[in-house]
Amino acid sequence: MKTALSIAGSDCSGGAGIQADLKTMTMNGVYAMSAITALTAQNTTGVTGIMEASPEFLKQQIDAIFEDIRPDAVKIGMVSSANLIRMIAERLTYYGATNIVVDPVMVATAGSKLIESDAVAVLKKELLPLATVVTPNLPEAEVLSGLTIRNQEDMVAAAKTISDNYGCVVLCKGGHSVNDANDLLYANGKAQWFMGKRIDNPNTHGTGCTLSSAIAANLAKGYDLETSVQRAKEYISGALAAMLNLGQGSGPMDHAFDLQSRFAREVE
Repeated sequence: MKTALSIAGSDCSGGAGIQADLKTMTMNGVYAMSAITALTAQNTTGVTGIMEASPEFLKQQIDAIFEDIRPDAVKIGMVSSANLIRMIAERLTYYGATNIVVDPVMVATAGSKLIESDAVAVLKKELLPLATVVTPNLPEAEVLSGLTIRNQEDMVAAAKTISDNYGCVVLCKGGHSVNDANDLLYANGKAQWFMGKRIDNPNTHGTGCTLSSAIAANLAKGYDLETSVQRAKEYISGALAAMLNLGQGSGPMDHAFDLQSRFAREVE
């Protein structure tokens, strides 16, 4: 069985972060592991508290994983401080990690800021150049590129700027009023669109975490990047279309929509 590691924050309500990553990786057929950057107190309505791991303890988690069950892919999500980002970059470089998916989480679905201002510069300098692919949504792509995005041409310009500046492939995610969930993959100077149909579901908590984890899982299994992106989009569409409705705010998706195990059946 192939393996994947999520380096991200914990979401105690289960819809995003480490919890969403582990569910997604499992449902996409890999053995899922985690190194937790922070504990958060959050639910579908917002984040009320963040307690960071120390850089040294994050190092110990990453070392414990790589020294025993080496991951075939690594997904990096919420990392709120510069020192934690530096530690991740240093350890992934030390171990020669491959298939690195960076989801530059900056703001929660409910609007709470999840990264310190000085950490963005370190993210750009030390983590993006290591990435197999970076998966910003439109607001994140604006921060990383310094450009304003109002249409699909702006998406291409922003993705090109990020790719040229940091030497990484960019998957710029649509859906923020620019298009109907069409995503742009910019690699080696070429733009490729992955078309998607907007699903009328207000419960989108954890969509970014889920997409990046599904991409990582498929890369771990040996799919190329384009196929991994397409499979991840199909998975997230299914999770949204299941129309799970939990919580009082922007609720989670049904990550287990395709689970057929007899152990998962409802009580008869």
